[in-house]
Amino acid sequence: MLKATLRSFLAHKGRLLLSALAVLLSVAFVAGSLIFSDTVSRTFDRLFASTAADVTVSPRETLAEAVPSGATATLPAALAERVARIGGVAAARAEVEVQNITVVDDRNESVSPTGGAPTLGNNWNPTERSPVELTSGHVPRGPGEALIDSQTAERSDVERGDTLTVIAAPGSFRVEVVGIVTFTTTNPGAALLFVDTPTAQTRFLGDPKGATGITVDAAPGVSDETLKQRVADTLGTGRYDLRTADEKARSDVEQLGGFLDVIKWVMLGFAGIAVLVGVFLIVNTFSMLIAQRTRELGLMRALGADRRQVRRSVLTEALLLGLVGSTLGLAAGIGLAAGLIGLMGVLGMNIRSAEMVVGWATPVTAYVVGVGVTFVAAYLPARRAASVSPMAALADAEVAGVGRPLRTRAIVGTVVGAAGVAALVGCVLASDTGSAASLLGLGVVLTLVATVIAGPLLVRPVIRVLGGWFPALFGSIGRMSQRNALRNPRRTGATAAALMVGLALVGGMSVASASMTKSFDEQIDRTLGADFVLQNANFVPFPGEVTERVRETEGVGLVVRSRFAPIAVTLPDGDRIETTAAAYDPRLDEVANVPYARGDSATALAPGRMAMDREFARDRGLRVGSTVPVEFQGGRQAELTVGALTDQESSGGFGMQGGIYFGLATLERYAPTAQDSSLYVNGGPGTADDDLRDALEATLEAYPQVQVRDLADYKQLVDDQIAVLLYLVYALLGLAIVIAVLGVVNTLALSVVERTREIGLLRAIGLARRQLRRMIRLESVVIAVFGALLGLALGLVWGLCTQQVLALEGMTALAIPWGTIVAVVIGSAVVGVVAALLPALRASRMNVLAAIAHE
Repeated sequence: MLKATLRSFLAHKGRLLLSALAVLLSVAFVAGSLIFSDTVSRTFDRLFASTAADVTVSPRETLAEAVPSGATATLPAALAERVARIGGVAAARAEVEVQNITVVDDRNESVSPTGGAPTLGNNWNPTERSPVELTSGHVPRGPGEALIDSQTAERSDVERGDTLTVIAAPGSFRVEVVGIVTFTTTNPGAALLFVDTPTAQTRFLGDPKGATGITVDAAPGVSDETLKQRVADTLGTGRYDLRTADEKARSDVEQLGGFLDVIKWVMLGFAGIAVLVGVFLIVNTFSMLIAQRTRELGLMRALGADRRQVRRSVLTEALLLGLVGSTLGLAAGIGLAAGLIGLMGVLGMNIRSAEMVVGWATPVTAYVVGVGVTFVAAYLPARRAASVSPMAALADAEVAGVGRPLRTRAIVGTVVGAAGVAALVGCVLASDTGSAASLLGLGVVLTLVATVIAGPLLVRPVIRVLGGWFPALFGSIGRMSQRNALRNPRRTGATAAALMVGLALVGGMSVASASMTKSFDEQIDRTLGADFVLQNANFVPFPGEVTERVRETEGVGLVVRSRFAPIAVTLPDGDRIETTAAAYDPRLDEVANVPYARGDSATALAPGRMAMDREFARDRGLRVGSTVPVEFQGGRQAELTVGALTDQESSGGFGMQGGIYFGLATLERYAPTAQDSSLYVNGGPGTADDDLRDALEATLEAYPQVQVRDLADYKQLVDDQIAVLLYLVYALLGLAIVIAVLGVVNTLALSVVERTREIGLLRAIGLARRQLRRMIRLESVVIAVFGALLGLALGLVWGLCTQQVLALEGMTALAIPWGTIVAVVIGSAVVGVVAALLPALRASRMNVLAAIAHE
C-alpha cells in the first residue's frame, strides 16, 4: 500500500501542484510574519538593552496620551547633582529628549523621516552606551550649533556648514550643522538632532533648569536593583518613575510592540485567508482525484485492501502534499521576511538581513499549519475513498457523489444559516455596541459556514439563470458549457466557494467603509463652519508662533484654536475613566455648529466648566450642574462643573470618549504646556477663499508640517484614512483571487482529464478546437460569476449589519458602492476567462483517437 501510495502521489504530482501552491502561500505568510517580528524584536531588544542606563529617572505620568497634546513632562535638572552624591552612583546626567520638533532646511523642506518616525531633539551628552558616535566635525559649542545623524543628512542632502531651522514648542531657532553622528546600533527610523545641554533646555523645553530624565550609572559591584532602591530612598517614588536597564528596555520594547503587532496581525490575516481559501481548493482536488480513481480504488479493495488502508493511503498523499508545500512555504516565508526587512530599510528602519531570526517555533508552526490544513482538508475525501466498493473495479468509473442527494447539506446548512441569521438580526436590534459587534462576528462566521455547506443547493437554480443566455449567444456550445457546470453541484459549489470568501469580505468592508465615509462627510458638512482648518500633517501639535503668524496674515478675520489633553474623570459611582478632552476658544460657534441638548457654547467654555455627551452623562448619573473631579497631566486636580450637554451623534467628533471639552482658559490653567492641534480660520470681510488660501500657504511656507485644508480637503483627509483599511481588504481580495484562480484552474484541469473520452468523442463528431476552448471558458466564467454573486450577496448582508453597528457610534449614513460591486462581477468574469486558458488549451490539443481510447 505504501508503494502504491507513493506511485500515485508521483503520478499525480502535476495535478497536486496547484494545491501545493495554496499550502505554500498559507505557510509563507505565517512563517514570514513570525520571522519578521522575531527579527525586529531581537534587534530592538539588543538596541534597548545596550543603550539603557543602569537606572533611569523620569517624570511620573499617570495618564496615557491617546491623542498627542504637545506637552512634554519634565523634572528639575538639578536632580542629577543630588543623585550623583548617592552611594554607589558612578555618574548621573540630566537628559533632554523631545519628539515635538520639526527641522527644516534652507529650502523650507522638512528633513523629518517620511515613514512616520519622529524627529528627536536631544542634548549632546555622549556615553559609552550612546547609540551614536561623532564621525565628522566637532561637538556643538553654543546655541547656534547642532549635530545631525548621517542617515537623515544623506536622505535630505544636508552637509556640514548648512543652516537648519528648528521649530520647537518655545519657538523657532536656527542652527549650523557642525558635525555628523553615525548610529553604532540599529536606527529605529528616527531623525536625530543634537545641541548642547543649555540650548536643549531653553530651546526644546523653554526651561533652563528642566530635563526630561536623569540617567544613572552604577559604580562597580553595585547591582541595578540596589542602585534603584538607593535612588528611590533619596528621591521618593511619588513624583518619579525609576527603572533599571532591564525594565527600561522592556518598556521601550512594549511601546514598539504596537507597531510590530499591527504588521504581524496583518500578515497573519493574509495567512488566514490563504488557509481558508486553500481548504476549498484541497478538498476539491482530492475529491476529484478520488472520483477519477474510483476503479483503481475498487481494484485495490478487490485485491484485499481494507477501508482503513485505502483511507490511510489518501491521507498519506495529503501528508506528502503538506510536507512539500510547507517546506516550500517556509523558504518563501524567509524570502518574504527578507523583503519586509528591506521595506523597513526604505522607510528608515535599518535592520540587517544577516541578523534574521528563525527560531524553532517558526518551522514548527509552519509545518503544523501546512500539514494540518492539508490533512484536515483531505479527511472527508479520504473517507469517501474508503467507501468505494470492490465491485467498482468491474464497472466504468463514475464521478463520486454526482447523483447523491443533498438532503444532509440542506438540513445542516439550514440550521447553521438560521442561527447565523438570528445572530445578525440580534446585531441589528442591539443597542449596545459591544453586544452588537459580538453578534455581528458570530453571524458572519455562521452565515459563511452555512453558505459553504448549502452552496451546492444553489448551483442548479442560479447557474440556470446565469447561463440561460448562453444557448442564444453561443448555440450548442453555450448549452454544453452550462450543463457541464451543472453536472456536479458539489464540485461547482466548492470551486466557487474559494472565490466567494474573498468577495464576501470585500463586499462587506466596501459597504462599511463607504457608509463610514458618507457619515463623516455628512458630519463635516453639518458641523464644520470654518473656511479653512490648519493642522499638522500627522496631527502632532505645533508651537504657538504658528498661531501668531496665522493671526497676522492678511485677510484672516477669525482664528479659533483647538487643543487636546489626556484627562481622568472620576464618576459619581467611583469609577475612573481615562479619555482625551478637547479645548476651544470662546468663539467656537463661529466655526462649528455644535447642537446642544442643554446649555450652549458660552456655558460649556466658561472657566471651570465643561461639556459632555448627553448619553455619556445620563449613563453615569451626571447632569448640568454636576461637579466632576478631573485629573490633568502632571497630576494636577480640578473640580469642573458640567455646563452643557451635547448630542455626540451629530457633534462631529468634538472630543473623544464622552465627548468632553472645555474652554482653553480652563486647559491653560491646569495643563499650560499643551500646544495647539488645529486652527479654524475664517476670512475677513471681502476676502475670497482662494486669496485667503494663498495668503495662508505663503505664511506657512516656513512651517512645512502644517497643512491648509478647506472643507473638501478635510473630507478627503478622512476618506484617505478610511481607505487605508479598504486597501488592506483589497489586498486580501487579491490573495483570495490568486488562490481561487488556482482552484478554478485545478478544477477545470482535472475536469478535462475526467472528460477525456467525452472530449474525444465531441471532437470526432465535428467539434472544432476553437469551439472546445470556448466551451471550457464559458464553463469557467459561469462558475466564477456564481461565486462572485454568492460572495457579494453575503457581503452586502454583512455590510448592512456592520453599518447598524456603526450607527450606534453615530455613523448613521448608509452607502452601497454599486460601482465597486459591478466592477467585481465583471472582474470575476475576467478571472473565469483567465483561469480557463491553460485547461482549454490542453483540451484542444488532445489527440482525438487517443482521447476516444482513454479509460
